[in-house]
Amino acid sequence: MSQQPFFRDPWAKREAWRRHPIFSNAAMFKNIFPGFGIAVVAFTAYVVADNVYSKTRVKEDGGHH
Repeated sequence: MSQQPFFRDPWAKREAWRRHPIFSNAAMFKNIFPGFGIAVVAFTAYVVADNVYSKTRVKEDGGHH
């Protein structure tokens, strides 16, 4: 007789995909926001450029809105 336990799961082969590395929490979190990194870089560049532009711009109005 084999050394397998008596309570062997008959559905183990069909459930094996759940333990695959592609379906791990880290992989799922990495793909949850696919363009987030590019968006952060673009937004940071926009804020820096806007701040530089606003500091170099000469005040044209005399204190009005």
